[in-house]
Amino acid sequence: MNTSLAAIVLAAGKGTRLKSGLIKVLHPAAGLPMISWPVAAARGAGADPIVLVVGHQATAVQSIFHGADDIRTAMQEEQLGTGHAVACALDALAGFRGTVLILCGDTPLLRPETLNALVAFHLNNRATLTVLTAVMDDPYGYGRVVRDETGQVKRIVEQKDADPHEQEIREINSGIYCLESDFLFGTIRTIGNDNAQGEYYLTDLVAIAVQQGLTCQAMATDDADEIMGVNDRAQLADAARILRRRINREHMLAGVSLIDPECTYIDHDVTIAADTVIHPGSQIGSGTVIGRQCQIDQNVSISDCIIGDGCHIKAGSVLEDSELGDNVSVGPMAHLRPGSVLHNYVKIGNFVETKKIVMGEGSKASHLTYLGDAEIGRNVNIGCGTITCNYDGVKKHRTVIGDGVFIGSDVQLVAPVTVGRDALVAAGTTVTIDVPPDSLALSRVPQVNKVGWCLKKKA
Repeated sequence: MNTSLAAIVLAAGKGTRLKSGLIKVLHPAAGLPMISWPVAAARGAGADPIVLVVGHQATAVQSIFHGADDIRTAMQEEQLGTGHAVACALDALAGFRGTVLILCGDTPLLRPETLNALVAFHLNNRATLTVLTAVMDDPYGYGRVVRDETGQVKRIVEQKDADPHEQEIREINSGIYCLESDFLFGTIRTIGNDNAQGEYYLTDLVAIAVQQGLTCQAMATDDADEIMGVNDRAQLADAARILRRRINREHMLAGVSLIDPECTYIDHDVTIAADTVIHPGSQIGSGTVIGRQCQIDQNVSISDCIIGDGCHIKAGSVLEDSELGDNVSVGPMAHLRPGSVLHNYVKIGNFVETKKIVMGEGSKASHLTYLGDAEIGRNVNIGCGTITCNYDGVKKHRTVIGDGVFIGSDVQLVAPVTVGRDALVAAGTTVTIDVPPDSLALSRVPQVNKVGWCLKKKA
């Protein structure tokens, strides 16, 4: 790790090819805004400070890193090219002396290990400027790296400015640079815009360094995917697929079984303990923690949840911002909405929906039930078709159910209401007043049988 390392991340552009109202670097990839990935790579390489050059939707970009001590921002009001963008960052780096990384905000596949290798290569070769490159079978669209007979970089020429011979070169510029601050500060504002695009190209720094007799190097990465820029939604999907493949591989190497990794979608900061099995079609979102020996069935969606050991999440269930203890069973086709807390050995069955509830150990609601804004004790049985009527049209109200309560089928609990411990609520009851402990609550319209009525109707 270099103790005098800073980074500039270029993130001012709009990204028109995505055809979106959201700028390019804010589009998510594997659970993070795209800009977060190169920033994480810079941090992993030890860069501090990190300057974000922002422009379009600057406030939204800045909000992602709100409160981060290592992040500074610089505004590029008018996008006039990469050289102009870097020049906009100089004030934010005032007083810094050392090595500077220049990264692109639309390269989510870049790894910290690659940046560490780039910095080490740069320093070991005592270079003034080093560019990260890759050799591609089809280099169309990329700037070409032109070397001299000794292997040093002479210049970088953009696709539109390259002559036929230069267009045959397969080594391409990644747009990622490592250079010394004194050279950067002294030359960046001397770049001109006499080119096909009329822009200030950062690549012109190479020619300037060569003219000054300084050392320009290039380090080729073994993995061309790392430097892939995202310009449209197809490339965004490609990048996200590679990120998920990396994430899934890390989980599998740590002892998690993914039945079909290509059809399992796990975001970047998910924690999963060993011996858990995840079936295809499952989507596990950021902030989720899953314990040991769990089973996640097919087509399950989990986001921002804490799940204990030995849990079984059955097919088609959706879990959001909820907390499960150990040995909890959910589903199939259940929906845990935010604020659901299920203690050990709770069972939530098929087509059960919960929201802002606490359910005590051993309690169960096996099917076709809605439980919202409720506190449910231990060893409670909730019968089929039960509803906590928690909303009066203006405010939400809570239902409290004590330990050991049995709720029969098709019960409506009109909140606010309390059912005392070990009480029994008969099937078909509408509970509108508190039920004392150890009591039977029963409210039904008396049944009337009109004998022969159907025969008279047919006649």
